[in-house]
Amino acid sequence: MGNKLTKRSEDYSKWYNDLVLNADLAENSGVRGFMVIKPYGYAIWEKMQAELDRLFKETGHQNAYFPLLIPKSYFSKEASHVAGFAKECAVVTHYRLKNAEDGSGIIVDPDAKLEEELIVRPTSETIIWDTYRKWVQSYRDLPLLINQWANVVRWEMRTRLFLRTTEFLWQEGHTAHATKAEAITEAELMMNVYAEFAENFMAMPVVKGVKSVNERFAGALETYCIEALMQDGKALQAGTSHFLGQNFAKAFDVKFTSKEGKQEFVWATSWGVSTRLIGALIMTHSDDNGLVLPPNLAPIQVVIVPIHKTEEQLDQIIEKASDIIKHLKSKGISVKLDQRTTHSPGWKFAEYELKGVPVRLAIGPRDLENGTLEIARRDTLEKKVITFDEAPLYIENLLKQIQADLFEKALSYRDSHITEVENFESFKDVLENKGGFVSAHWDGTSETEEKIKELTKATIRCIPLNSDNQTGVCVFTGKPSQRKVLFAKAY
Repeated sequence: MGNKLTKRSEDYSKWYNDLVLNADLAENSGVRGFMVIKPYGYAIWEKMQAELDRLFKETGHQNAYFPLLIPKSYFSKEASHVAGFAKECAVVTHYRLKNAEDGSGIIVDPDAKLEEELIVRPTSETIIWDTYRKWVQSYRDLPLLINQWANVVRWEMRTRLFLRTTEFLWQEGHTAHATKAEAITEAELMMNVYAEFAENFMAMPVVKGVKSVNERFAGALETYCIEALMQDGKALQAGTSHFLGQNFAKAFDVKFTSKEGKQEFVWATSWGVSTRLIGALIMTHSDDNGLVLPPNLAPIQVVIVPIHKTEEQLDQIIEKASDIIKHLKSKGISVKLDQRTTHSPGWKFAEYELKGVPVRLAIGPRDLENGTLEIARRDTLEKKVITFDEAPLYIENLLKQIQADLFEKALSYRDSHITEVENFESFKDVLENKGGFVSAHWDGTSETEEKIKELTKATIRCIPLNSDNQTGVCVFTGKPSQRKVLFAKAY
């Protein structure tokens, strides 16, 4: 393949963009900030969706769908929520176009102005809580555990494919509970579901924690999060789960009659992950040769490339490969046999390397004579010759091995990039020269957090769970501190 990737060490941002385009994952569209997700990129999203959807359903959630457009009056009901999203909202003001009288093209029909302007959802709390008012009357209606798979629009100024786009695909869970304790348990549960998915499927280690007040979701009393570290030393928020208290219930008057016959407001959560996870997947594992995909999320887990000169040889190779294919498919492993005669084996090798297919088999005429085949791992680029008889079980185990090795490699990188610092000079030095998470004491004030952000561009990525009772002094102000938090520059 003729595509050349920029090296990560030369320009990480350009390397990332080259990789997304060359591996055929996505491309920019005719509308700035909106992307076209191509079939291979969408196939990865479908694998993610399937696993997450299974985990949601296992924890008692059901899927529903809510409208794309939200009346402006709904949006303004929860003050901190509207303040948090106001600058990113796209607004629908008219419902019809017409031809300009001077023949200059199509214009908005001024007579078709909406009575009430509509907001393209940046998130769905407001329209969902307006709906829940009709669904909840009694304690018997609770808990209400709903998820939706949808698209949202947040008008971003600076965009990057998958990581930050104006429109993105995601899931958003919205739940209603009878007690505060139940809602907090739900928010924590979903953070743990996200962490399980990130580590077991994406092979991406995460730190679980809560956000500082400055970094919380608009309208939340607590935001639980999973934070990951990318290979360039920047952090990436991979998923968030919010305890919303009774803020939305009060704004939308969602009450229930308790067992004791009292009228009470419900307690709420919301939680979501998006197509940004594809960006996280790319940046956690990939290299200068292209994508490296963990087997658990790879659309094609094994590819077989026949090497032949004649049709007869190709037929023999296909026949020999059929037993392996049958065995692997019976184990739920996806296999592609690339029989195209329009491209050379070398071209195919480069393509599957670029696309991150975890295991590649090559079978040629000599292999047929010897009863062997060549097997190549995408993650380490190691090759090995094994017999046809050994192949099925060997490949099955190899996929598990690659999944585990990718996680271990990412974990070792992450752990070696959590640096504890005691003073602000070291703090700045680590951020500038090493990168990664900086573990430091913080005095707990928003002012200190803002000042550090202003001076270094680093934010508090999370306050790790169980980080209390570590008394010390704030890295910036020298005031007493009860905990260490993780700072980093972030996507």
